[in-house]
Amino acid sequence: MLPVYSPDSHSHYQDFFISNFLKYYPDPFSISRQTWKVIVQFWHMDLSETPNILMDSYSKFGPLPRDPASMLRSYLLSIKLKITSVTDWVSKLKECPLYAIISGFSPDDVPGIGTFYDFFWHMWNSDQKHLSTQLRHKKKKTPKGKKHGEKTPNIKDTAAFRFLEFYKKHPLPDSSGSPLSLIFRLYKQQFLDVSVSKGLIEPSNIALAGDGTPVRTSARLRYKKVCSCSESGNIHCDCKRKFSQPDCNIGWDSSRDCYFNGYHLYMFVASDSENDLPVFPLLERASRHDMLSFLHSFFTIKTWLPQYRVTKLLLDAAHDADAVYRYCQEAGIQPFIDLNPGNTGNFIYKDTFTIDDDGVPVCKLGLRMKPDGVEPNRNRCKWRCPKAGKSGCHCETPCSDSPYGRVVHTPTKDNPRMFNIPPRNSKEWDKEYDRRTSVERSNKREKEDYKLEDGRHRSSMMWYCRLYCTMMLQHLDAWEMPSVEAFQSLLSLTA
Repeated sequence: MLPVYSPDSHSHYQDFFISNFLKYYPDPFSISRQTWKVIVQFWHMDLSETPNILMDSYSKFGPLPRDPASMLRSYLLSIKLKITSVTDWVSKLKECPLYAIISGFSPDDVPGIGTFYDFFWHMWNSDQKHLSTQLRHKKKKTPKGKKHGEKTPNIKDTAAFRFLEFYKKHPLPDSSGSPLSLIFRLYKQQFLDVSVSKGLIEPSNIALAGDGTPVRTSARLRYKKVCSCSESGNIHCDCKRKFSQPDCNIGWDSSRDCYFNGYHLYMFVASDSENDLPVFPLLERASRHDMLSFLHSFFTIKTWLPQYRVTKLLLDAAHDADAVYRYCQEAGIQPFIDLNPGNTGNFIYKDTFTIDDDGVPVCKLGLRMKPDGVEPNRNRCKWRCPKAGKSGCHCETPCSDSPYGRVVHTPTKDNPRMFNIPPRNSKEWDKEYDRRTSVERSNKREKEDYKLEDGRHRSSMMWYCRLYCTMMLQHLDAWEMPSVEAFQSLLSLTA
């Protein structure tokens, strides 16, 4: 049977909460202040569109299902309280009437474990819980860095160019046919769009910070044989294996100095928001390089969020490829990308002038030239003789007859990787690039504050449900809420 959809369901939930809360907790001030803060947040969290979004995933026949909004609210509450097991959460609902009431359930009628897993299937727009087939060949372990902080070796710039050209010629499909379409709509319509309406994110002029982080899902790669080669004595055959987590593989975690089995989470965050709000994620295989994950995620966000106009990209040194800079130049995006130490080096530019590692011209005496402004109409920076001042050039061996001193222009088109606007060594560039750490703070909140890696799931369906619900809570935490005292006054509660 289809779930009941009502535009006023949120007000009905609030009425249900008041009546049951006072019934089971006649002394509301015995509840801790931290719990009251959670109550305030969930009281104002409007999930009334959930049944409408998930309507097509339910059957027209059978018994009336649990309210999808209450199921989603309950799962969000479990993540908020850092309870990572559905089994443990169902036990908590039965033991603590307050958790059931906040979820929207009567304390004597809470859903079971199977009901929660059925609900996850309703949020997943596919008959398969994995994104790829479980039958595939084993792959050799890709060599990674083995020192602390050493990253996966950079892919060649030609590879970045090939992938960019492929995505430009073959646009990715929209979200409608994706297994993530329903959970993405739940997140976008009820959280991301609300943050936009509150002015926390500006979609028409957004700066995105992107970065990848490892997500460990199990201790090792699990698979089993489906062939009969062992019976004939061929134990190490090359036949396909059945993998329990086909969307995961083995990668190198430079922060933990070890190999791990799991995903490579690539996250885009609105770096110009004060709350490090996540915008869009993708779970790639652990062995995938940041550059490839970035290209896949970026062109996916272009089709899934077409109304978002990206004006700035803040990326780390793993994305330092000439093809990325040239694409940003074509698309009108301002890149702020750290230079990879392995790709830098002086080179001759004009009239024996060299360019330093950060894009600053170096004169014939080996001195770095002084910045002398930017010409945005011509898309170039202006540099002046390092010994020139207000009264003119005072160099003992001038390289120009002009009393003003030698001037060098660095047009972005000559080398978009080295010649940035603003210049790479300027305070403006440093100030903007410092915001790239917003994506690292966002990843930290997901993995440590909300225990993302403790899910112990075995399917991409469950990992995406957990990831998107964690992002929903990040947006909820950023919304301005009334104080606990003001909320208690609203409910007419007096000590």
